[in-house]
Amino acid sequence: MKLLFTLLLCFITFFATAQDDMITRPQTTAAVAGEAVAKGNWLVGASIANIGHNFKSETFTFDVNPRAAYFISDNAAIGAQVQLGFIAYDGGEDFRYGLTPFVRYYFPEGAAPTHRWFGEAVVGFAGSSFEDAEGDAIFSAVYGVSAGYAHFVASNVALEGMLNLIRSNANIDVSNDSSTGLSLSIGLQIYLPGSGKSF
Repeated sequence: MKLLFTLLLCFITFFATAQDDMITRPQTTAAVAGEAVAKGNWLVGASIANIGHNFKSETFTFDVNPRAAYFISDNAAIGAQVQLGFIAYDGGEDFRYGLTPFVRYYFPEGAAPTHRWFGEAVVGFAGSSFEDAEGDAIFSAVYGVSAGYAHFVASNVALEGMLNLIRSNANIDVSNDSSTGLSLSIGLQIYLPGSGKSF
């Protein structure tokens, strides 16, 4: 009887272990951060900087920033992003647009195989156009800095979070005043290897 019980227990343990090995868990991290930010690679992706609805003013806001960059050296990339934004409010709509070249640097300090911290500086132009308003398509300078965190979830894909401090003189509201503000953005970036490389 003891032998039968022992054999049954061994069979159940073996079967449970085999089943556990067959279950494929989704990948949540990849140890490739160093190879992804190497000289000659490309970065493409987008971030969502602002999406929301203000119940008091009945205003809906949505901003998206597609981007592309080239790594001129290990940890350093230059590129450009397109700023696209939309505001719908009671009585009208506002479309915002801009082009902001940027420089991004990934800090080797505090780096890990699965994530990197980075800093970014942007300088460019932006504009906005109010529907049925005088002075449509008002352009101005945009500049700012950002701090961010990239977490690699696959061999060439990273989820990013950024804290941005951006200043613009674009007519982004009813007045012509300049605007400086903090914002949070999340994004998905794809790191493409340069010619002859793989990771």
